[in-house]
Amino acid sequence: MKQFSSSVLSAIALLSSFFHVEAQSFGDLPQAQQAQVLQAQQSQNLRAQDMAQVQQTPQVQEPISRTSWQQGTYGPVPELTEDAMATIKPFGADLFTGGFRGVRADGLNPSYKILPGDQVTLRLWGAVEVDRILPVDAQGNIFIPTIGPVQVMGVSHGQLDTIVRAAVRQVYSDKVSVYTNLQGVQPVAVFVTGYVTKPGRYAGVPSDSILYFLDQASGIDERLGSYRHISILRSGNVIAQLDLYDFLLTGKMPHGQLQDGDTIFVEARGPVVTVHGDVGRAYHYELNQQKLFGQTLTELAKLNPGVSHVLLRGSRSTGPYSSYKALDEFASLEVADGDEVMFFADQRDNHIVVQLEGSYLGQSHFVLPKDATLHELLNGIAIDPQDTAYQSVSIRRLSVAERQRQSLLESLRRLETTYLGAPSATVEESAIRVREAELITTFVEKARQVKPNGRLVVAHNDKIMDLRLQDGDIITLPPRSDAILVTGEVYVPQSVVYVKGKSVSDYITGAGGFSQHADKDRVLIVRQNGEVRDSGEVELLPGDEILILPAVSSKNVQLATSITQILYQIAVATKVALDL
Repeated sequence: MKQFSSSVLSAIALLSSFFHVEAQSFGDLPQAQQAQVLQAQQSQNLRAQDMAQVQQTPQVQEPISRTSWQQGTYGPVPELTEDAMATIKPFGADLFTGGFRGVRADGLNPSYKILPGDQVTLRLWGAVEVDRILPVDAQGNIFIPTIGPVQVMGVSHGQLDTIVRAAVRQVYSDKVSVYTNLQGVQPVAVFVTGYVTKPGRYAGVPSDSILYFLDQASGIDERLGSYRHISILRSGNVIAQLDLYDFLLTGKMPHGQLQDGDTIFVEARGPVVTVHGDVGRAYHYELNQQKLFGQTLTELAKLNPGVSHVLLRGSRSTGPYSSYKALDEFASLEVADGDEVMFFADQRDNHIVVQLEGSYLGQSHFVLPKDATLHELLNGIAIDPQDTAYQSVSIRRLSVAERQRQSLLESLRRLETTYLGAPSATVEESAIRVREAELITTFVEKARQVKPNGRLVVAHNDKIMDLRLQDGDIITLPPRSDAILVTGEVYVPQSVVYVKGKSVSDYITGAGGFSQHADKDRVLIVRQNGEVRDSGEVELLPGDEILILPAVSSKNVQLATSITQILYQIAVATKVALDL
């Protein structure tokens, strides 16, 4: 943890300032004290710069950087490894995981065009009675008794009833009711070939989607096949060209009705560029033009909010090529086959957001400059000095909580490694090891569930250290308290009124005394500012918490010492005495 200057605001000076008015700011200090603080802060910054120069070590190999002090960009460029490249799929590859082959058309949609082999249900009643299923013959007719042949090939299902009704009316002008229904359609067999996973001949109906047949062929070959150039051939002639990007981006799938013997041909993949970085999902995008500019690619790729720059790497006729451009400049930049395009939200945020909790007046969230300090924030916070224990300010910080968590997990790992794998020389020792293993396993399982609070102690001996705030910091201004909280291994945990001169033992006795599991030598005092001290080192103050840790019931002195140290570590990180 970074060490900060000891030249800080004095709580005594703040006391004399706050009690002149009922509600005021931390910033109401005499000019002489403000100048002193400013001078201390400048000295601190100079020392930090010197320390950074001393600690700087030369790098054996510097990574490619996208840092630019002119543009405000920063950071190393991530390398796209072969394993990472293998996980990137072509845009559209997920089409054939959607189960198109399991859902097929029933042939009853109104736009279906009737073909030879289809079957039409016809019912006439009134002056004449007919109830038959009529096949569409090779000439495209259905034959109605007493009426004759009626041409229906090429007629849509929605028009069928009108065509048949008109033919009946030519013979029976009235008193004849007509009902028609397309009962079944003639199945077709379609060839699927080209760059698909399993070329072959697949069955369906004429109105089945192209995707239905492609899915039966297990989809397009992800390495070699094109998602943008698919041809429909009939009798050797191309009757339609499909681009699946139209379906993926707009939902459109225009194609004619298939016939028996048609061929779906997937052409070879065209030029491809790989897109990753700050995008919704990395894909290989197939180009549909000889020349493609960045604007088209940004329309295809779903960019994350805040994307500002683009890194383009590839090869040209002159050799390897790379370019790092702002997003608007990339719009007019030409991309080519094999290019790697990385999008970055690559602008430094010059602001942070911090939060207040506890006893204060005014708003709870603040947007501050990135180099804002704790004193600068406190100087603008209004409080009621009668309600706020301002000299006990503390900070909860995410990075501190993460370090506490990692440190705890490492301690638990060492505990398991040291004791769970230890050999036993005798049967008696083996039985002891089993009992110890049960204790350790239970303890570790509980301890791993602990969530450190990341409390950063910034107040000590009535002085508040100044430090740079970080994004996400939560500054605690605790309320004044006249109580003492007694928790942990006592029979009656409770909160009682602070009485000056009353000892720690007195408060423990008032809480029913130590429980049978208490470690009488491990009594901690937790201050309102987050500081944790041994009870024998400090005097009690209003708002303190008396925390009694549990004793470890093990005859193995080394094991008991290890667990006791971890219990203390948990108490510091969470203000909780973990029950064994």
